[in-house]
Amino acid sequence: MIITTTNSLEGHKIEAYLGIVSGETIIGANVFKDFFASITDIVGGRSSAYERVLREAKATAMAEMEMQARGFGANAIVGIDLDYETIRDGMLMVTASGTAVKVTQI
Repeated sequence: MIITTTNSLEGHKIEAYLGIVSGETIIGANVFKDFFASITDIVGGRSSAYERVLREAKATAMAEMEMQARGFGANAIVGIDLDYETIRDGMLMVTASGTAVKVTQI
């Protein structure tokens, strides 16, 4: 499956627009990750614990979106948008959305 943030695919023709697809995930970081991340924030540098959580949440949301697109009979998703939101108690919500399409190679 081809997945892109652009609205078209170079070298491909969009034959059919099959619908909007999305995937969502809500994930939290545990107390130990929060503690070590706060130390990293104080002394500077990147928080690898939070980066891992972000990557995991994004991968889950993207996989759900792709599964939904396959159910529509799509072989590509265009116009992908990723949104990240923090919600209460240190939870993180990641939403991926796009348009499921059927493409052919030119």
